[in-house]
Amino acid sequence: MTTLIKAHGSENQFFLLDQTTLATPITDAELTQLAIRLCSPVTGIDNGADGLLVINDVPDTDCAGQMRVINADGSEAKMCGNGLRTVSRYLAEKTGQTAFKVATLEANLPVHQAPNLAENVPAFSVQIAPISLAAADLPFHYQDLSTMVDVAVPEFIPGQTFTAIAVPNPHLISFVDHIDAAQLGKLGERLNAKNPYFPEGVNVSFAEIRGTNTLFVQTYERGVGFTNACGTGMSATSLAFAQLHPDQFDAQQDITVFNPGGLVKTHITLAQSATASQIQLIGNATFTATLTIAEADLHQANLQNVTLTTTGEEAAYQEFVAAVTA
Repeated sequence: MTTLIKAHGSENQFFLLDQTTLATPITDAELTQLAIRLCSPVTGIDNGADGLLVINDVPDTDCAGQMRVINADGSEAKMCGNGLRTVSRYLAEKTGQTAFKVATLEANLPVHQAPNLAENVPAFSVQIAPISLAAADLPFHYQDLSTMVDVAVPEFIPGQTFTAIAVPNPHLISFVDHIDAAQLGKLGERLNAKNPYFPEGVNVSFAEIRGTNTLFVQTYERGVGFTNACGTGMSATSLAFAQLHPDQFDAQQDITVFNPGGLVKTHITLAQSATASQIQLIGNATFTATLTIAEADLHQANLQNVTLTTTGEEAAYQEFVAAVTA
């Protein structure tokens, strides 16, 4: 039998699968089908999830493991900040280490255990990298711009400005007085269908500035749709905030980023070049349940005989959120 973990970072929901525990690794085609079925709120387990996080060994490196991110639609993302925190907790408990690196598709990222946010609410701090503003790295095409930083794009939404940052997932960010979720969803759907601006799609975030180093961010994620939180989205938005709103950014302090699923902290170290800046994402890594399934069923994406056991951590997380958002 194989054990999967249901986990979340700021209610961004995932299933964790450690392939090193399997007798036979799951093929990429099997992973795609498993993610689609497992993460669906209709065919999945425990109301589904936003993605499947796959943990692999990475021999001959200084990394404790590798994380692959398979979205709910079966596509693969380059990175996932909220997911990286949950994988970091899993690897910390597996190896007994509190600080190490995790391999992602584009970078080996340092992570470390952070102080608990509250009783029974463990937290991890992870680096978000690499950073790029270059049109070719997102990619995007708009009026031959090489970068898009606080640019008015009436073709998207008249009266709003937009900033595009890859971390390395592509993000389009707009600071607004009030988030219109319907408008965000419409733009997110449009830019993740066939379009002339972002040929590979893009994560779209709207952000409210609620005071010094305080944001509220909502994201429409590529390959998923609306999620309770997007770690790389909140990270990219924090960087854009620090660059564009220096009068409300205190470089000595963390930024508090509220989201529909709770909150995270980010820490931005600005450099002359945005690509040389550093982003730390700090937040919960909550395990809500364990799932026991036969390995043969995993290969077939057969979810008819799954045993689910809850952990009790979700109640502690909800108490924490209620306390900090009251």
